Amino acid sequence: MPIFHAHVPARRYSSQQKRSLADAMNSALVEALQIPTEDRFVIISEHAEGELHLHPTFMDMQRDPIAAMFIMVYLGAHRPLEQKKALVQKLNYNAAAALKVSPDDIFITLIPVPNENFSFGRGKLQLADVAPSW
Repeated sequence: MPIFHAHVPARRYSSQQKRSLADAMNSALVEALQIPTEDRFVIISEHAEGELHLHPTFMDMQRDPIAAMFIMVYLGAHRPLEQKKALVQKLNYNAAAALKVSPDDIFITLIPVPNENFSFGRGKLQLADVAPSW
């Protein structure tokens, strides 16, 4: 049920690299949260020069302005802090390895969403009355 939305520099990554990033994000869910592999919802948006602004050294980072990106993860609000920490660590590692960039280049935001606010289709809120089994 988590949804990834990666914001990357335009024309920086090939289609294959973007596929590798999508795979890396999904693998992080499987590894950190034991979510089923088919629970895969990924958006990758490209942004032209001047549309992504990540300070190059904030929080003692060394970001490459040509490679740096934002990754937003919309996930169930029920996730405890330890699972969030594990997800961010695994996501950063997997994405950096997939794209061959520095871990400093990946800014991650976790956005908690109440489970009843997810619709997987058919105009239904499938988790409104039940908790996910994962």
